[in-house]
Amino acid sequence: MNHSELAAFLKTRRDRVRPADVGLPVGPRRRVPGLRREEVAQLAGLSADYYTELERGRGAQPSAQVLAALARALRLNGDERDHLFRLADRPLPPASYGPSAHAQPALLGLLDRLTTTPAQVISDLHETLAQNPLAVALLGPRRAVKGPAASFVYRWFTEPDARKLYPLKDHPHHSRVFVADLQAVAARRGQDPEVTRMVAALRRHSEEFAALWETRDVAVRRADHKRIVHPALGVIEVDCHSLLSEDGRQRLLWFSAPPGTEGAAQLELLSVIGTQDMTTDVDELGRRRG
Repeated sequence: MNHSELAAFLKTRRDRVRPADVGLPVGPRRRVPGLRREEVAQLAGLSADYYTELERGRGAQPSAQVLAALARALRLNGDERDHLFRLADRPLPPASYGPSAHAQPALLGLLDRLTTTPAQVISDLHETLAQNPLAVALLGPRRAVKGPAASFVYRWFTEPDARKLYPLKDHPHHSRVFVADLQAVAARRGQDPEVTRMVAALRRHSEEFAALWETRDVAVRRADHKRIVHPALGVIEVDCHSLLSEDGRQRLLWFSAPPGTEGAAQLELLSVIGTQDMTTDVDELGRRRG
């Protein structure tokens, strides 16, 4: 444990937090730029003496619970929280996940710039977090559900209708890829309860999943060639590209086809028909484009 660095880090973080940020009155006699030591202790549920000893580079190694409380009190971001745990020589806490997560700003910024190709942001459990209009037209809108059913991987193995997105011949390939990707996610997240519950439920409800899980195949799904069944345009062959966020929790997916291919022509036509009623005469639209 690095007592001196831990003490210095706590002090700099304390100086950065303004009383108003944590609901405390400023007061006329405040002589420190941020919080007082006793205020940090109060917010973290610690004694003032104990926290003072930490800032002086003394005392015993703080527990993971104490570090988590300090991280909340000092409004630390994820990187700062991990740094705090490392300075105290404690194992890093589990990351925060969940289907209610919001798409990360960096990925959303890229998504906003992808206006001519289908693209969407998904979580590492294949929960759709954001889509551009062309992705809605190609794949359908994201489902407003919570729990395991928010994951396309979960629905793939439990809801037959989910498989209509891909031709029957391609189903074994996608099953193998989904399970290998989930193995990688489970290993990276450790004993994350969300993944543990999902895997347990899938093993109960799907013999196919259970058999594939036992193979222990592992591979992060970074790119793939897909055939997508569209209700108006038929089977569209596309290349699916994936950009992972730095922490691996989210992915930006975009779909393209080589110029001059039938897939490229279908994607161009997709931008015309969008999400309108699929009873539109697609052949007539194609002639107009030609």
